[in-house]
Amino acid sequence: MPALANVQLQARASWARLTSYFKRNWTLEDYPVRFGFHPTSGAARGTRLKPTPYSASIVNWPGLLGVGGSKSEALADLGKTFDQYKLKNRLPRPGAKVPVEFSATTRVDAHPELAKSFVKRVLGLDWADISDKATLGDFHDKGNNAALVEKIRDIYGVDVSDIASGNLADIFDRIADHSRPIP
Repeated sequence: MPALANVQLQARASWARLTSYFKRNWTLEDYPVRFGFHPTSGAARGTRLKPTPYSASIVNWPGLLGVGGSKSEALADLGKTFDQYKLKNRLPRPGAKVPVEFSATTRVDAHPELAKSFVKRVLGLDWADISDKATLGDFHDKGNNAALVEKIRDIYGVDVSDIASGNLADIFDRIADHSRPIP
């Protein structure tokens, strides 16, 4: 990001922080928003993924993001994400820097060899950073998990078709509980 644009964003963040002291209940409109444009390739065509060239994020607040086909769609998506966050969490002061929070990996870390094997054999990747919230859907662009569920059955001899969320920690627990040793 060019230096001048960053200075402008930080000035907007400072102003938002200053004005936040005069109000108690903050809404998305109280936060400075940054828009981005990311040209899309034709790679997403024919998949369940919709090209989303625009993004909207709150300045100094990593991780809260909205995407869409236009700036207004991206802002509306950010608004939904903001509202969901607000229902479960205390909002940070507008303009304040919010630290990055990483998802827990406790459950996945309980199965290090399985996770390594699964990433290579099922997902077909050399490596992947997997959190306890990761799902099968995070690793493909198909409409459902059927192909990977079948692959898990073939490789590990375990049926995980009833794990509708596709949560990898749940799948690892199921595989680990199965008596067949992990190759």
